[in-house]
Amino acid sequence: MNSALLNMLRRLVQKGKLTVVFSSGEEVVLGDGTGKPATIRITDAEAEKAIARDPGLKFGEMYMDGRVLVEEGDIFDVLSIAKSNDLENAANFRNSIVALLHVLRQQLKSRLPVNRNRHNVAHHYDLDGKLFNLFLDEDWQYSCAYFHPPGISLDEAQRAKKRHIAAKLLLEPGQKVLEVGSGWGGMAMYLAESSGVEVTGITLSEEQLKVSRERATRRGLADRVRFELQDYRTMEGRQFDRIVSVGMFEHVGIGNYGNFFRKMKELLKPEGVMLLHSIGQIYKPWATNPWIEKYIFPGGYIPALSEVLPSVESTRLLVKDIEVLPMHYAWTLRAWRERFVARREEAIRLYDERFFRMWEFYLAASETAFLYDKHFVFQLQLSPSLASVPVSRDYIAQKERELLEFERTRRRLELVAV
Repeated sequence: MNSALLNMLRRLVQKGKLTVVFSSGEEVVLGDGTGKPATIRITDAEAEKAIARDPGLKFGEMYMDGRVLVEEGDIFDVLSIAKSNDLENAANFRNSIVALLHVLRQQLKSRLPVNRNRHNVAHHYDLDGKLFNLFLDEDWQYSCAYFHPPGISLDEAQRAKKRHIAAKLLLEPGQKVLEVGSGWGGMAMYLAESSGVEVTGITLSEEQLKVSRERATRRGLADRVRFELQDYRTMEGRQFDRIVSVGMFEHVGIGNYGNFFRKMKELLKPEGVMLLHSIGQIYKPWATNPWIEKYIFPGGYIPALSEVLPSVESTRLLVKDIEVLPMHYAWTLRAWRERFVARREEAIRLYDERFFRMWEFYLAASETAFLYDKHFVFQLQLSPSLASVPVSRDYIAQKERELLEFERTRRRLELVAV
């Protein structure tokens, strides 16, 4: 039994019930016995040493490699027990130094004048599209859904998200819209169909670009919705009535917020409106979890609002509205995780067992971040103009009702056509 790991776990698990079976066969029960229990088995002594030295990175790696096995409950249950306790209590001098080195490395990388955006995006978004089809909604919305009213399905919640964002954009027919980080094209197509606007979607993912263009052509929207392989930083000579960016800001990087908002202001007409939808944290984190940064989102960073708003203010863009969605991503991630795990064999056939375990860990860890670390989603509505947005928020609900009626009418027509 690794004594350093045992001592770390004893400091950590004060609440809940976690049983740990060490490679020696010795079994230790931790916590106060409350809540849903979980049991893990660590298969070898080297895995124990690695986790004790660098738990933020190595626990996820050992789970991916099958050297940490969950024998009671699932990996979400294990991570929930850890996160429901105070992780800082578990730190010792050695792994605190390792964690500090992770922070310093990420801070340095974020400020180097090396453009790795396309590489970072390809690492995650150029995976086989069949993978995302295992767990996303019918429109492949890979960002936080909007569960309003509570209890609706994932598909309904993703439609509600698009509706909510469209309402805040105050769209008028014929306007030109830029979507920064256009994913698989669902948001751009929704805006064009529901509001009669022309949309330019930009992405750094060649796979997403291909899929988006094919979808727009199939839906007869190629003349109103165009997708480009384009870095926002090098866009020149164009201005748009509206800009929307959903789930992309997390990839901008710690040191680039000022440049991002300056470019958005340059691309936005003087009377224009921008809607930014991003994950946020309640405190300045300094770095991304090292496992997430290495395996899932290289170069990613989830900011506190206190890190974002000074960069907005420096451009003289006006903050017209801030909305915080505190639990919606936890519900979204739970739906994704349940769908993904239910189709485990298909995921393994696409890649392998290790890849399945990596993505299961990613989805479970992300869900616990919203449940226990109090992550949230924020929507910033920005404009250079004082008069671009009504003085009360009543227009949002009114526009959502109109968009919902549009969706219902379109579905009725589609059923008649069938």
